[in-house]
Amino acid sequence: MRKQTLLRTLFPALAVVAALASTACSLEQNDYCPGTLPPEPAPGERPFRPGDRYTDYGENPFVNTSQAPVSTFSVDCDGASYSNMRRWLNHGQNPPAAAVRIEEFLNYFTFDCPEPAAGHNIALTHEVAACPWHEGHLLMRLGIKGKAIPDDRLPPTNYVLLIDVSGSMAAIDKLELLKTGFSMLVDVLRPTDNIAIVVYSGREEVVLHSTSCEEANKTKIKEVIASLRAEGSTAGAAALKTAYEIASRYFVTGGNNRIILGTDGDFNVGISSTEELVALVEQERERGIYLTVLGVGSGNLNDSMMEQLADNGNGNYEYIDNLAQLEKIFIHERSRFHTVARDCKVQVTFDPKAVAAYRLIGYENRLMDDEEFENDNRDAGEIGAGQSVTVLYEIVPTANGKETLASFDVRYKKEAGSTGIPLSENVRTGTAPITEASDDMRFAAAVAGFGMLLKQSEYAGSANKAMVRELAGKGVGSDPHGYRAEFVSLVEQADIK
Repeated sequence: MRKQTLLRTLFPALAVVAALASTACSLEQNDYCPGTLPPEPAPGERPFRPGDRYTDYGENPFVNTSQAPVSTFSVDCDGASYSNMRRWLNHGQNPPAAAVRIEEFLNYFTFDCPEPAAGHNIALTHEVAACPWHEGHLLMRLGIKGKAIPDDRLPPTNYVLLIDVSGSMAAIDKLELLKTGFSMLVDVLRPTDNIAIVVYSGREEVVLHSTSCEEANKTKIKEVIASLRAEGSTAGAAALKTAYEIASRYFVTGGNNRIILGTDGDFNVGISSTEELVALVEQERERGIYLTVLGVGSGNLNDSMMEQLADNGNGNYEYIDNLAQLEKIFIHERSRFHTVARDCKVQVTFDPKAVAAYRLIGYENRLMDDEEFENDNRDAGEIGAGQSVTVLYEIVPTANGKETLASFDVRYKKEAGSTGIPLSENVRTGTAPITEASDDMRFAAAVAGFGMLLKQSEYAGSANKAMVRELAGKGVGSDPHGYRAEFVSLVEQADIK
């Protein structure tokens, strides 16, 4: 995308050593240990080492509505910044401010939304309540939800796993963690799904040609994954081209054609400039081959490059810090690899008679020019099946009490290259205190407040640890996998006031 997104620096799970060795964890029997958090670090241990790179995009300011009533941006469905934050906190430190992307904190979680209407692949929702950290202000939550598709109705998949096996991947929290996750994925794939594996270090190698995931083939596929070893330098650019060639050769019309890249981001051999790599993935996305990037480890994590590759490759970027994160991505949320809304853009038009000023919380590197909203040639973010996108605005209302605050417009495509489909709804004001709002509203406010405290934001107002803890605790609601409850425990671990 034109405004390049910051890439999350994510960190390893040292606890995986014990988990992988445990007899309770058997890749052969589809029986995985429940995800565990990394242990407390030894004195002086740091989860982030020199060589990792963050990009700090600052924070969106308040905007005077009379001067600029329209706010336009691309959706962002990445979740890497959240698991990066978790890695830091589980090693006894707050993450650097530049590592905190509040939109990714929000979009790590699923929020309720109506099912899409007939003929649509997404649905919209909104809610307004009093802002908990600025008296007299309002908090507006906008939601977008992708159409859910049951696993047995997902279209056939053509996966190419592109795995970094260079020397920098030798740590247990890098290649070994990825191998565990990819074996999990193989176990849930169907006979209609194909998988190929390309590895790269000093050179690229196709270690598994595209193979059907019939039960008879799964043992062979997992044996190939288990045999991978880390050594050599990193010829990532050449290997990426090879992966695209394989994905193109076995392209499934109407299916999910996707490369999943697992790496610490160290592209240090061959053509490795960000611009050249981005140009390659942009070209291939137009052919319907998408790129998902999984980051691991620390020390040489090229965060900016990895997120830009995923964003421009019509995929998403996640960081793997433990087994629970592997289960989230490959088991519980696997359907999200199947895109239902392409080039999804949001445009909010505020009524100056009702809104004096507004501030978009997060999405700093997703901003777009207003005229780009209706330009169907402009690339934007993708939404997967069942995936939710959450947006928060802090609003300074005017004194006249007008009922409608803004129009909430979304434009998306069902298929690549098609005409954009518009959706719209008006957002009405709400004055209820946040404590009387929905569970989702309270929890979203807690997540945003926590992000601002970690960033030491000038916009945090009266937000504090006690406020975040109370809002989150009362907003847990339905939490089938315990992600919201885990958030409450992370708040307790953070060194914030």
